[in-house]
Amino acid sequence: MTALVVRNGRVVHPDAVVVEDVVIVDEQIVAVGKNLDAPAGAREIDATDCWVGPSFVDLHAHLREPGFEHAETILTGANAAAVGGFGAVVAMPNTEPALDSVAVVAYVLDRGANSLIDVAVAGAITIARAGERLAPMAELAALGVRLFSDDGTGVQDAALMRRALEYARPLGVRLAQHCEDAWLAAGGSMNEGSVSSRLGLTGRPALAEELMVLRDLELARATGGRLHLLHLSTARSLSLVAQARAEGVDVTFEVAPHHFTLDESACATYDPVMKVHPPLRTKADVEALRTLLRDGELDAVATDHAPHVPESKDRAFDEAPAGMLGLEHAASLTYEALGGVDADPRRFFALLSRGPARVAQLRAHDVRPRHGAHGGDVVAGEMANVVIFDPMKTYVVDRDALQSRSTNTPYHGRTLHGQSRATIVKGRVVAGEGVLA
Repeated sequence: MTALVVRNGRVVHPDAVVVEDVVIVDEQIVAVGKNLDAPAGAREIDATDCWVGPSFVDLHAHLREPGFEHAETILTGANAAAVGGFGAVVAMPNTEPALDSVAVVAYVLDRGANSLIDVAVAGAITIARAGERLAPMAELAALGVRLFSDDGTGVQDAALMRRALEYARPLGVRLAQHCEDAWLAAGGSMNEGSVSSRLGLTGRPALAEELMVLRDLELARATGGRLHLLHLSTARSLSLVAQARAEGVDVTFEVAPHHFTLDESACATYDPVMKVHPPLRTKADVEALRTLLRDGELDAVATDHAPHVPESKDRAFDEAPAGMLGLEHAASLTYEALGGVDADPRRFFALLSRGPARVAQLRAHDVRPRHGAHGGDVVAGEMANVVIFDPMKTYVVDRDALQSRSTNTPYHGRTLHGQSRATIVKGRVVAGEGVLA
C-alpha cells in the first residue's frame, strides 16, 4: 500500500471551494475533510493556499509518434504534460502513418500505457487523413477511441463530412474538425489583414475558418451528429457556435492559449515560432476569446501542443511549419487570462479538467480499458488523478529546460504566474514545479 495526504489545500469542487485534507491510498481518494488522520507511512504535502482539483485533461496534443519522433515522442510529450499538470492527453492523428487503423492506434495506446499519464487517441476521420475515404471508425471505437479528427487539414468535402457525422452518431463518438477552408487559406502564413499587408506576408483570412464552422454546424444540425470544433480563433466563429448551441445543435468547442494570449502583431518579428494554424488573430479577436474564457459557454482550453525541431522552424516565416508548444504552460496562461489572483478556481478547473474530460469521455462513468477516470470531483471513491496548483508561484519560461523534445515555445523569457506544485496520476506524484518527480 502507498499513501499520500494533501494537507490544507483549497479543494475545488464544482460548486464550492473548501479548505480540506485529501487522503489517497494506492490509486483512489479515500477521504476528504478537515484534520484527517494520515495512514501509517503516508507521504504528506502541504498545499496551503494552493488549489487542489482534478488533474488537467488536454483534448489536443500532437505527440508526433509514430513518424516524427525527432520532434516529440509519446513519452516525452507525456512528460511535458505531467509537468504542466495534465493527467491525460488526447493524441492527435496527424502522424506517419496516420492513426487510421487498429494496428497504429493500438501501438500508440500501448506506448501511452508506459508513460507517466493517460494517453487517449483521436482516430483519423479519413484514411491517411486524405479526405477521400472514411477510416474504420467502428473498429477504432471498439478500442476505446471517442474522438475522430483529420486535424491539420480538416475534412474539405462536405458530402464526406456529412457521411462521417451520420456514421459516427450510433457509435457514440464525436468528430473534431480543424476549421479551415483549404482553398481560402492556401498559401497564407498569418492572419490576413493590415498587419500581413504591412509585413508583406500572404494572409489566411478569418473567413476560411468561419465558413468551415458555419458549414459543419449546419451538417451537424442536419444529421444530428456530434461535433467538436478545434482551436477556434475568431469572434465570428464564437458567435456562430453560440447561436447553433442555443438552437440545439450538439456541438462542443475549444480555444488554445496562444489564441487568447498572442495577437497578429507578434508576427512582426518574422520569428517562425509565431506561425500557427489557424493563425494568431486581431486584438479584437483575442479580447473576444478572453471574454468567452471568463464568462461564456466554453467547453475546454486545449493546448494544440505542436512540437517542431529547431532546424524545421529555422526557415523563412512563410516556409516554416506551423505550430507551437503548449502543454507545459497552458495552465499558467489560462490562470492569467482568467484574472490571476482574481480568477475563479471553479472556472479554471471547468476549462482545463472537467470540460475536456467530458468531451473526451474520460469521466468516471466513461472509463474504459487503459484509461483512468478524469475530470471528476475530489471526493472519496474517485480515482486519484489530482493536481495541486500554486496560484502564487511565478517562474520564467526557459525553452532549454522544457520536458518536450522540441523548444518552439513563443513564451521563452516571459514571466508566468501559477504553476503545478504536484501532478498526481493514479495516486502517484509524477511531476511538480516544472520538473519530473
